[in-house]
Amino acid sequence: MLKIRNLSAYYGSVRALSGVTMHVREGEIVTLIGANGAGKTTLLNAVCGLVRKDGDLAFAGRSIMGLAPEVIVGLGLSQVPEGRQLFAPMTVAENLELGAYRRYRQESKAAINADLERVFQLFPRLKDRLSQQAGTMSGGEQQMLAIGRALMARPRLLLLDEPSLGLAPIVVEDILARLSQLRAEGVTILLVEQNARAALKVADRAYVLETGRIILSGKATDLLQDRQVTRAYLGRDYKEFTEGR
Repeated sequence: MLKIRNLSAYYGSVRALSGVTMHVREGEIVTLIGANGAGKTTLLNAVCGLVRKDGDLAFAGRSIMGLAPEVIVGLGLSQVPEGRQLFAPMTVAENLELGAYRRYRQESKAAINADLERVFQLFPRLKDRLSQQAGTMSGGEQQMLAIGRALMARPRLLLLDEPSLGLAPIVVEDILARLSQLRAEGVTILLVEQNARAALKVADRAYVLETGRIILSGKATDLLQDRQVTRAYLGRDYKEFTEGR
């Protein structure tokens, strides 16, 4: 579904990504792990048309190089940004409505309302807080809203940037369980996550990014037990972790 080949990205004259090649197949959860500053967010922003880049980038068989971000969203690709970036003074309902802003002129209100109900099934708490200002919600509720807002664009591919950031472990577990549910419902997911262990447990495949380059890739279950990955990103040897818990 998403094919990236020899992709480089830039902030001014600084190259943040260098020759990245990877892919995401339809129906997968693929995770991208790496240290802070490795280029994970830059890669998502490059896919979404938010930074200058060169190389080859295709979504659903179509090149998206040079396309404006709103056009990319219209093709079926939505991002949940790091830090959620909700409209804090606006209500939950208003934030969700904004997620579907491109659809209102093209689709029926019934179709949009059906997707709204889908979001409520995924995150029932949002339905109880429709009139609440987004900025007054807990971190976990805000993350649910950020994901719900992205889903209102009806994406085929959902990009998530650090969804566990600042959340309690039990909330992280719940959010990641919802990602597995979305995959079962037909949404393909590219997940950027600093919590490498949690990301690898939910993903099908993974890539390791270091200083703007892919240094390792494979099945998530294999990388979860790879010594290079466990020592660099999981904190200690995986065997020691499983035997000691």
